[in-house]
Amino acid sequence: MAADSTDGARRPVGAVTRASVLSAALMIVDRDGVDGLSMRRLAEAVGRDPMVIYRHLPNKAAVLDGVAEMVFDQLVVDAEDPDWATQLRAVARSFRAVALAHPNVVPLLVTRPLSTPLGMRPVAVVRPLEHILQLLTRAGFTGADALHIYRALFGFLYGHVLNELQEVVERPEESDEVLRLGLHRLPITEFPLVRELAPTLAAYDGAAELERGLDILLTGLTATLPDPAL
Repeated sequence: MAADSTDGARRPVGAVTRASVLSAALMIVDRDGVDGLSMRRLAEAVGRDPMVIYRHLPNKAAVLDGVAEMVFDQLVVDAEDPDWATQLRAVARSFRAVALAHPNVVPLLVTRPLSTPLGMRPVAVVRPLEHILQLLTRAGFTGADALHIYRALFGFLYGHVLNELQEVVERPEESDEVLRLGLHRLPITEFPLVRELAPTLAAYDGAAELERGLDILLTGLTATLPDPAL
């Protein structure tokens, strides 16, 4: 009876679904990174034979696409918000929050959608695009301008989260910012401004950097909004 109980714990009763497989995959990636994910480990995580996994997802590439899809599905855009700039700022904050909650997934968010033709991407990945286009065209932007804005916003967001997740401190025990960042390795005559900004570089604040970048981006976009009176 003990053996049966152990086997039952290892192979839970109930159907395995695509969603349950992807949830398990996301947990593995969150814990061990993309390189820690394999079809064998995924099968072990859901307590099934690997062939069961292949019925839902044919290979690791499909699993990675699905993980990116799951995370993108957490990004909500209110296309009917009358304040388009505030809504874009909310979307940006939400994207950063999701990225920081799943830092090991960020490379997938940046690269997986771009490696697939737009019409073949999961709807969860394309939906933010559609909703942002709706938001901006309702605000008065042309469709082409709305698309440019979407690309500019997400280009900024991808770069921001990748930058925020990078380790910039080389020697955390040092109190001198130049030494902390390893800037003493750079010739002072060639990089005087970089060394001068060492305190600012060492005091990096991801949330503040995001808001400052959005201030610059949204101010510029507001200036391009067509005047409805013309």
